[in-house]
Amino acid sequence: MTSRYRSSESTDSAGTLSPRRRTVVKAAAATAVLAGPLVAAPPARAAADAPAFLHGVASGDPLPDGILLWTRVTPTAEAIPGSGLGPDTPVDWIVARDKALTDIVAKGTVTATAAFDHTVKADVRGLRPATDYWFRFSAGGTDSPAARTRTAPAADAAVAGLRFGVVSCANWEAGYFSAYRHLAARGDLTAWLHLGDYIYEYGTGAYGTRDTVVRPHAPAHEILTLADYRTRHGRYKTDPDLQALHATAPVIAIWDDHEFANDAWSGGAENHTEGAEGTWTARQAAAKQAYFEWMPVRTATAGTTYRRLRFGRLADLSLLDLRSFRSQQVSVGNGSVDDPDRTLTGRAQLDWLKAGLKASDTTWRLIGNSVMISPFAIGSLTADLLGPLAELLGLPKEGLALNTDQWDGYTDDRRELLAHLRSNAIRNTVFLTGDIHMAWANDVPVDAGTYPLSASAATEFVVTSVTSDNLDDLVKAPEGTISAVAAPIIRAANRHVHWVDTDRHGYGVLDITADRAQMDYYVLSDRTKPNATSSWARSYRTRSGTQKVERTYDPV
Repeated sequence: MTSRYRSSESTDSAGTLSPRRRTVVKAAAATAVLAGPLVAAPPARAAADAPAFLHGVASGDPLPDGILLWTRVTPTAEAIPGSGLGPDTPVDWIVARDKALTDIVAKGTVTATAAFDHTVKADVRGLRPATDYWFRFSAGGTDSPAARTRTAPAADAAVAGLRFGVVSCANWEAGYFSAYRHLAARGDLTAWLHLGDYIYEYGTGAYGTRDTVVRPHAPAHEILTLADYRTRHGRYKTDPDLQALHATAPVIAIWDDHEFANDAWSGGAENHTEGAEGTWTARQAAAKQAYFEWMPVRTATAGTTYRRLRFGRLADLSLLDLRSFRSQQVSVGNGSVDDPDRTLTGRAQLDWLKAGLKASDTTWRLIGNSVMISPFAIGSLTADLLGPLAELLGLPKEGLALNTDQWDGYTDDRRELLAHLRSNAIRNTVFLTGDIHMAWANDVPVDAGTYPLSASAATEFVVTSVTSDNLDDLVKAPEGTISAVAAPIIRAANRHVHWVDTDRHGYGVLDITADRAQMDYYVLSDRTKPNATSSWARSYRTRSGTQKVERTYDPV
C-alpha cells in the first residue's frame, strides 16, 4: 500500500447470516463546495467511457508541511465498491493556494487499481504551515469536486487558538448525518476528530433504530469479507453531509469496535462467530484493509491507528487504538478487571503514550480515546431505567457497576497511566472520547472511591452519537425525559461527573487557547429528518493547570 501514498511529482519550491446477537449498541458515541440533496441515494452509475468521482474527496492527518489527500474513482459502470472490477486508472491531483485552483503549488499522479478498490491517496509534502489549500482530483477528463484543507502549525509556532469538530458513532440506518452538515457549515475548523464507529457492521434492521430503518445500507447482510467492508464504506461515503465535511476540513480519525465487529478485542469479538463467519484473523484483516483504503489516515505503526500529531506549542494529540491489542473483555464482578496481565492498550502502546505525555512541551496534551476512561458506577436506578441503561452500556441487567469494554474493565492500565500523570506532574491532559452515545463532562479521578478528596489527574469530554441509539431511543420515550431522571442519579453515584446527557444526538466543538480547553456540545432536532437543525446545549471547560472541569455559559 505504501506506493499509493507517494506522488509521482514532488511539490514545488513554494510549497449472509441472520442477526443473532444484541441489536443495540453497548457502551462505549453544507458547504457551497458540495451543494446537493440532503437525502443520500445510491450513487449514479458512471458512464462506461467516463470515470466518475461518486464518493467525494477528503483530506486528513495534517502536518506542518503536508496533508494526506484521498478519493475513490469509479472508472467504469461495473467498478462499484467491493466488486474487484475495473481497469487501472491514472488519477491526477493538484493542490493550490486559491479556491479557483489557479495558483498551483503541488501536483502529481497516482494509479487507482482494483487491488485497492480504486481508492487513492497522495501524501503531499512541501506545503506551508497553518495554511489553507484547495485540491482536486482528475481522471479521464473528469474532475472531482474541489475541496479545502489546512496544514498544521509549525512545531515551534506560538498558536493563539485551535478549533476541532468532534464526532462519534454514526449508524447509517438510524438517521441522517446532519451533524456533519452543521460542522461543515461552520467554516472555522482546524480539523475534525472522528473518535470511532465511523461505520457499523450489522445487517439491515439488526441494530438500534427505534425499530425503524430510516435508510437501508449496503450490503443488506452483516459485513464479513473484504468486499463487504468495502461496500459498506462506499455506501457511507455517498452521504452528502459526510462528503461536505470531508471537503471542508481535514479529518483525524481512529477506529473503535464497529469498524470491525461489536466489542472487538485482539482475538475476536462479541459479534463474531468463529467458523460460521470465518476466522477472526481474516475478518479483522479485511476490516483493516478496507479502513485504510477508504479513510485518509496514515499508519504510524503498521496495521494500527495510534499515532501523534502536533499543533505548534499549543497542543499535541495522541491518538489511540484500543481494539487491536486489548485482552478479551471479562464478565462483570469476577475480579479479573484488576489483573495486571490483562491490557486495553497493549504494552508497547501504553509505553509510547506515557513517553509522549512526559516528553510533551506543549500547553495541552489531548488524547483521542475511543472508550470512556472515567470510572462509571450505575448506582441505584429504578428497574425501568436500569434494564435499558445496562443494555446501552453492555452490562448485565442486574446492574453491576462496571462496563468492562471501557477502561473500567482494564483497571491496571488506567492506574498505571493516571499514576504516570501524577508522578510526573503532567498537567493539562484532556481525553476526547466517543463510543457511549451520551455526552459527558468528567474529571478523571486518581481514586474515584474517595473523590473529590483525591486528586483529579486529567479531564474528559465525551461526545454523544451522531445517530446511534441512546437511552431515550432504547426506552422509546420523548427526548430529554429519561435524562432528566437518570442524569442526577448517575452524577450522585459518580461525583467526578459534572454533566451527562443520556438522550440526545449531536456533536462537539473543542476550542483551545493557552488559558483553557472548552467543549461546546450541540444537539440535533431529529436524527430521522434530513434537514435537522442544530442548537447549542451546554459548554464545559478546563482551565490550564486545574485538571478540573467547570461549566461555562456561552459557546465560543
